[in-house]
Amino acid sequence: MDSVPGSVGTCASFALRLGQIILSSASLFFMSLGVGFYSYTAFCFLVTVMGLIIPWSFTLALLDAYTILVKCSIHQSGILLVIVVGDLVLSILTLAAASSSASIVDLLLRADETFCPQRLCSRYQISATMAFLSWLLSVASSLFNLWLLPAL
Repeated sequence: MDSVPGSVGTCASFALRLGQIILSSASLFFMSLGVGFYSYTAFCFLVTVMGLIIPWSFTLALLDAYTILVKCSIHQSGILLVIVVGDLVLSILTLAAASSSASIVDLLLRADETFCPQRLCSRYQISATMAFLSWLLSVASSLFNLWLLPAL
């Protein structure tokens, strides 16, 4: 098994990483539009995790682009293990941050409008949705690389 579609060094992996960068940046952007996000710990956690995902995904996207352009394989068990563990940890953190943010938004929407105006809460909802979509891409790339790991 030479390469699994979606594993490191493939075009599919590059697309997954670009999707993670775009969705995480969008989540961070929509969350930071609200001036009061720092009042809630779950929103601060989401901002922190999205701030970790962006450079991780950008670095791996650069690695994917390099391996695609040079046509060399980086399928070494040590490198792949670091990528799999990093993806798994960050995908768990992303799921936790997205879930906690979505639950806080739901709680704020059910409360009075004094806590969260509709316009502000809708931005928080979009941010949590983007975080969930980023999590889907992150867990997909992690599972593709995990699938390749035993073959090495």
